[in-house]
Amino acid sequence: MKRYLLTGLLIWAPLGLTVWVLVFIVGLLDQTLLLLPPAWRPSEWLGFNLPGTGVALTFVVLLLTGILATNLIGQSLVRYWEGLLVRIPIFSSLYKSIKQVSDTLLSSSGQAFRQTLLIEYPRRGAWTIAFLTGQPGDGVLPHLPDCEHISVYVPTTPNPTSGFFLMVPKSEVKELDISVDKALKYIISMGSVSPLDDDTREFSVLPPADRPSKAA
Repeated sequence: MKRYLLTGLLIWAPLGLTVWVLVFIVGLLDQTLLLLPPAWRPSEWLGFNLPGTGVALTFVVLLLTGILATNLIGQSLVRYWEGLLVRIPIFSSLYKSIKQVSDTLLSSSGQAFRQTLLIEYPRRGAWTIAFLTGQPGDGVLPHLPDCEHISVYVPTTPNPTSGFFLMVPKSEVKELDISVDKALKYIISMGSVSPLDDDTREFSVLPPADRPSKAA
């Protein structure tokens, strides 16, 4: 009996949690409809609430904002808007911090979370997965030992959104030939789901000759 209950739970739990997350996200994005005048809301002219219309509105707003921000006029408007925001006390420091993080993580040209690494942590002989986030800043670099260092993020398990920021010698880091997505799956599962489960490639460390000249 216990075996059958656990088997059923393993089948339905992932499906239930996935549906719950999707419903939560759709419900959250549907709140963007409250920004529209009442007469413009789909519920007013349809006569009922249509789930997902907020998702479509959010997509359109993001798309139009991206198109506008890529031309000269849009860039000028963005700079003017940000100039106003940074003059607001308290809000300014919070906004600038969040923007720096989002620019680092979401920029297509950035290094953050583009490379999976293997480092010795928290002691010699114990290895864990980390992600490249960049290089130490000029204010810190002069105080580090005389060798090339990189900045890494070491996530905790099973919640990878918390973790540790470390600056380690590049020579002591091994680059892994697995994607960031598969590494996160490995971390969240506490090592029970191998990155090879859905891939035929060998889970290996890149040999020195095959490593890119620039960690990115």
